[in-house]
Amino acid sequence: MRIVLIGQAAFGQKVLEALQNRGEQVVAVYVPPDKPGAKADPLKESAQQRGIPVFQPRRMRDPDVYDKFAELAPDLGVMAFVTDILPMSILSCPKLGTIQYHPSLLPKHRGRSAINWAIIKGDTRTGITILWPDAGIDTGPILLQKRADISPSDTVGSLYYDKLFPLGVEAIIESIELIYEGKAPNIPQDESQATYERPCTEKDAVIDWAEPISKVYNLIRGTNPLPGAITSLRGQKLKIFDCELVVGNVSAMPGEIIKSSEEGIIVAGKGGSLIIKRVQPQDQPKLSASEYVLLVGLRTRERLG
Repeated sequence: MRIVLIGQAAFGQKVLEALQNRGEQVVAVYVPPDKPGAKADPLKESAQQRGIPVFQPRRMRDPDVYDKFAELAPDLGVMAFVTDILPMSILSCPKLGTIQYHPSLLPKHRGRSAINWAIIKGDTRTGITILWPDAGIDTGPILLQKRADISPSDTVGSLYYDKLFPLGVEAIIESIELIYEGKAPNIPQDESQATYERPCTEKDAVIDWAEPISKVYNLIRGTNPLPGAITSLRGQKLKIFDCELVVGNVSAMPGEIIKSSEEGIIVAGKGGSLIIKRVQPQDQPKLSASEYVLLVGLRTRERLG
């Protein structure tokens, strides 16, 4: 099968490897333009090493992109981690259509920050969807879904790399097999169950210490590693990353530092406390909590936020 792979990063690279391992003919790879000073995209590097043509248009909607795409005469388009919005002319160009990976159980959590919001909102289960993309954002018919549990300690990083990443690669290959067999489902999404989540930015990541400690904990997990949960100390921005939840009433005020040690910084909250283990002070690299304590001379009874 002649496949055009559109994607980026490590996920796109692994999908390319999986496609070639099963003998598919990947006739071209599309990746976003290079960013000045950034490392080369892993998918781009892998494709070049394998002698596969690589295209990096500024916008997939540009008219000349379709002409070159059509010349490739693809049987199937595969979207593996795509942040651009593709026009229907590109999506419908392959003879068998185009399939797309999305890291949620659609129609829930449409949008590019699906993993962040699933954790922030306290979901205990999520998954991946392979869909037939249409003109909307993650609105196309569903081909295949696979479920995954969100553990109480999962962060965006662990949920993606340990669960949704490998599930997604596996599901793309399984979907292609269903297409080969003529058994690929095309199930319309239930719009009554649909949710669309805006991109998760620093504005969404500001900690309100007056919220229940479980919500604060979910916000920190749901913004780790990006964009990082934001609070402040002594008027300076402080991002919090790795932490542990301890449930149980505490006598200190929410946001108050109860104790600091090599284990971490213990901060009081509403209904419990957090053991903060990794932070990033303003304009500095990430530090362990113990390093930060020494850096700023952190004292008990100081308050965050």
